[in-house]
Amino acid sequence: MHIKSAEFVISNSEVAKCPKDILPEYAFIGRSNVGKSSLINMLTNRKSLAKTSGRPGKTQLINHFIINKNWFLVDLPGYGYARVSKKEKKVFQKFITNYFEKRKQLVLAFVLVDCRLEPQKIDREFMYYLGENSIPFSIIFTKADKLKPSELEENIAHYKSVLLEDWEELPQYFITSSSKRIGQKELLNYINEINKSLK
Repeated sequence: MHIKSAEFVISNSEVAKCPKDILPEYAFIGRSNVGKSSLINMLTNRKSLAKTSGRPGKTQLINHFIINKNWFLVDLPGYGYARVSKKEKKVFQKFITNYFEKRKQLVLAFVLVDCRLEPQKIDREFMYYLGENSIPFSIIFTKADKLKPSELEENIAHYKSVLLEDWEELPQYFITSSSKRIGQKELLNYINEINKSLK
């Protein structure tokens, strides 16, 4: 898939105010500081489509971007250690769960995971939540350029073995690096194939 256009459409915290278009949506979510904004910019070949920040937790709304006029990329708030109050976190969690449980246009969630880290409880719990609610998801391992190839292979193998404690089979996963543009083609082709299957 070639990205011809990528445009910001709307930010909000209410599912009811999301675009009414009946176009497939792909939601990107992960812990704060996982590199989500950089990945979105890399995928779309735009330097600042999604706002990157040195301060984790910058995304605090549901952000819709229309890609090639025929599908939506949805940038969701990160979960984890964003510098926000407990009250704000509860608000985030509420509209994130509302989005996942009520948004009929959602085709797939991409859960972003930092490949350098041990499997995090918060990521596993979130994937379990998606599974319990029958929400299809794939995993994107980010920051692959930060590890040697042998370390990367070892970390991914370990992650897969930990996931198999909870799951009978593993979801589709991708290995990416925003700075080295690793995984862009594979991810876009995957989305393209799903879009074709929906027609």
